[in-house]
Amino acid sequence: MKISFVLSLLLAVSATSCGQKPAATAPPVMASSASLPPEHPAIDAGKTSQGQPPLTQKAQVLSVMKVTQYTYLEVMQDNKIRWLATPAPAAAAAKKNDTIQFDDGTLMSNFNSKLLNRTFPSIALVGRVVISDESVTK
Repeated sequence: MKISFVLSLLLAVSATSCGQKPAATAPPVMASSASLPPEHPAIDAGKTSQGQPPLTQKAQVLSVMKVTQYTYLEVMQDNKIRWLATPAPAAAAAKKNDTIQFDDGTLMSNFNSKLLNRTFPSIALVGRVVISDESVTK
């Protein structure tokens, strides 16, 4: 008899609690840069306020090759010639002698472009290129 009473009580409690909504949980708290240890990089380190990588590189455009999806830029940087590849809209307006700024990108070795039928010994695949008003000083 006691067992049936306890079971009835448990069933009644569970039936009434099933209709209740769970308590709202607070969103996770993000640590601020001020609360991090001194040696820890800032939370947004390496990104601009728009979530894009910063334009840390600068070079002068020597030549531009535009294909369907990409723009290939031959540039002079620190007295060295290097190649960049970027999505076509990113460098659409770039032309010879322009000074550009761009992100670090990803360095690729022996990169083969099927559209150009060419292999680049070294090329940086960058996401963003901006034409700069400043001239390259190096």
